[in-house]
Amino acid sequence: MMTVSTSSKIAAALAVLMVLASCSNTIRGMGRDTANAVNATEDAGHTVKKAAQ
Repeated sequence: MMTVSTSSKIAAALAVLMVLASCSNTIRGMGRDTANAVNATEDAGHTVKKAAQ
């Protein structure tokens, strides 16, 4: 039978795993957003260059 301390340790470990999993998704999403912003900036630069010619 699990004691209160054992079950609380398991609950804490699960909470930590959930937080870490959500952080990795956030960081991955920020990387994608940054890449998309860079691509959009490059595309805008090419558009301006073509319009200036």
